Amino acid sequence: MTDVFKEQLVKKIPTNKDLITKIGIIAIVVLIFIITMGIIPQLGVIITAAAGFGAYILIGRLRKEYEYIFTNGELDIDIIYNKSSRKRVFTGNVKDFELMTHVDNADHRNSFASANEKKDYSSGISSERSYIFLANYKGKRTAIIIEPNDEMLGAISKVMSRLKFFPNK
Repeated sequence: MTDVFKEQLVKKIPTNKDLITKIGIIAIVVLIFIITMGIIPQLGVIITAAAGFGAYILIGRLRKEYEYIFTNGELDIDIIYNKSSRKRVFTGNVKDFELMTHVDNADHRNSFASANEKKDYSSGISSERSYIFLANYKGKRTAIIIEPNDEMLGAISKVMSRLKFFPNK
């Protein structure tokens, strides 16, 4: 048997919520600066610098990429924050997926409505590449949205049962 290894990066497109969060973080730092400089100027500089550093870290965590790693039937999904830190958010065997289809496939919408959790590990913009699958993850029925390229989708479809994989809209 030949080993199959596919890897793909998908960049999360910033949303209006991300922009509002950035503005809010910066506004809090400015507010901290104004308040602390009025009370204790020497300490205010240190507190403001610490708040600014914290803001830099928080804003950096808003820059996300998702990495899909497919190895011999196992799909792993990682979030990469600010191109520096990584966190595994999903791992599972595609043979165990209950169902996988295009996000806009109306025939299977009811199946995904019954999921306990819904996670979006895509760019955030629904497209012809957006797929959703249903899997039991950490004891919960979880619907997960991904954006696999043709190579990744082909590798997944070869492992999944044809009764569970519906590639058409």
